[in-house]
Amino acid sequence: MLLDEIKRQMMAAMKAHDTVTKEILRVALGELSMAVERAGGTLGDEAVQGMLRKLVKSNQDTLGLTVDPAQQEVLRKEIVVLEALLPKTLGADDIVALLAPVRDAVRAAANDGQATGVAMKHLKTTGAVVQGKDVGEAVRAIRA
Repeated sequence: MLLDEIKRQMMAAMKAHDTVTKEILRVALGELSMAVERAGGTLGDEAVQGMLRKLVKSNQDTLGLTVDPAQQEVLRKEIVVLEALLPKTLGADDIVALLAPVRDAVRAAANDGQATGVAMKHLKTTGAVVQGKDVGEAVRAIRA
């Protein structure tokens, strides 16, 4: 379970005196603990991944606003730690290739929203791990 892996990695970071890794994993565990309490039970890996993606997004947003080079470096390291816990997602080019069987349906859709719906439906059947922004980029590339 992903939650157990986060705990293991935090303990390893503590033993290795890796402060950045330890602290970002401590933040992640705190967020996840609150979510578990709200849910009244346990969280599945999908929910944990969603929370980790939110933390990555938050750090990326903060990174874009930070001018202090030392703080930027810490944020980059934290993002790397969090992303390592997430399954690898396909990039827009890979998604375009994966959408080859439904390329005509994507092009025939009335607008980008409907085309994205067609694409997502197909991608879910393949079990591909994708980000919405990458799917949108792939759909726009196909429709161009």
